[in-house]
Amino acid sequence: MTVDIRKQLTPREIVNELDQYIIGQDDAKKAVAIALRNRWRRQQVDPALRDEIAPKNIIMIGPTGVGKTEIARRLANLANSPFIKVEASKFTEVGYVGRDVESIIRDLTELAVNMVRRKEEKNVRIKAEKIAEERLLDLLLPPGRQEENKQGIDIEDHGEKPGTNTREKLRKLLREGKFDDRDLDLDVPAANFPMIEIFSNAGIEDIGFNLKEMFGQMMPPKTKRRKVKVPQARELIIHEESQKLIDPDLVAKLAIELVQQSGMVFLDEIDKIASRNSASGPDISREGVQRDLLPIVEGSTVNTKYGLIKTDHILFVAAGAFHMNKPSDLLPELQGRFPIRVELNALKKGDFVRILVEPQNALIKQYSALMATEGILLEFTDGAIEELASLAAQVNEKTENIGARRLHTIMERLLEDLSFSAPEIDREKEVIDRKYVNKKLSDLVKDDNLSRYIL
Repeated sequence: MTVDIRKQLTPREIVNELDQYIIGQDDAKKAVAIALRNRWRRQQVDPALRDEIAPKNIIMIGPTGVGKTEIARRLANLANSPFIKVEASKFTEVGYVGRDVESIIRDLTELAVNMVRRKEEKNVRIKAEKIAEERLLDLLLPPGRQEENKQGIDIEDHGEKPGTNTREKLRKLLREGKFDDRDLDLDVPAANFPMIEIFSNAGIEDIGFNLKEMFGQMMPPKTKRRKVKVPQARELIIHEESQKLIDPDLVAKLAIELVQQSGMVFLDEIDKIASRNSASGPDISREGVQRDLLPIVEGSTVNTKYGLIKTDHILFVAAGAFHMNKPSDLLPELQGRFPIRVELNALKKGDFVRILVEPQNALIKQYSALMATEGILLEFTDGAIEELASLAAQVNEKTENIGARRLHTIMERLLEDLSFSAPEIDREKEVIDRKYVNKKLSDLVKDDNLSRYIL
């Protein structure tokens, strides 16, 4: 399976794509665009040299809410790569209860398997639909029965399958949706190992998947009978038949290659595991997590239920605020595996104005679409937008700076009454101007205690 990276996207085009969703942070966009393009470049070089070219991992440094996570997520979407976001502070050193760092690669592999399986399901869906239709006809008209169905078709047979004409008539009615309200008894898979899921959820992944593999070979899969409508039965049967048509070994092979060649890990809150050369206390545990992360970032082999995964060419993008420490507080060996460091800027009033209106998923567009479902045209004046941006910047400065997330809180508070009463409002248009914004929010902003807990 070739790495699915869009060749036509140059670094400049990648930045242009990111600009549609993220305001500012040009240095960070440039760095990740080059990293993505280098993946395609690596695939073009001589195979003998290809394995020697390691990905240039990135550390993004900046306060919360400035776009670190969004940059990594949008980048993964552009590359159509397996992507997972994890928080470094959730992991513990080997020997302690909690998630071990190798579970990052196992989770990433699971995502890749699902991606490949969905693609393979699309390839076999037409064939699965034909098989499902035949099975539905057998359920609606079992062989060896003589009856008159609700549609008035006389079914005559003598211990054999119904005649071609009758079956084709039934097929035509099925395709026309005449049986959509009919109930069918269908056997569906049941969960065999609920206790194993408890192990997995508790962070003991090795025990979970090893027990599932062992017992899965010893015990046949269980099913339970459910009464479902024909459309739901069709989808269940299509899914079941698709799984039969898909080669699981091929899926695992393609998924492993996809992870190894184009997998991406976004390691958030890496500053939380940076130690400060303390000889005792929690810093010892933080340093242990760093030491466990080091071989995975550097390149090692991780055992998963789908096979061995080499992490040499997985791209790691780390991020942290680094308020209380700095990247140099990380282990020197780990620092060396993140050669590219990008600092993201704190957001100002002008950035908030652009965030409210420019991105494809801008907050004002979102709320306007929500109110449109109630038949209300929501219109924001330039003065209102400027005032909202000013209030967001002001609250961030006076209290905790949470970046663009402050706009979500402010917008929700601003439109709370309108959202509540929207179904009962007769007017078709609601104009949000500077006066409206001040009326709803100015008192909260002036009161530090209220803004700290409400905004």
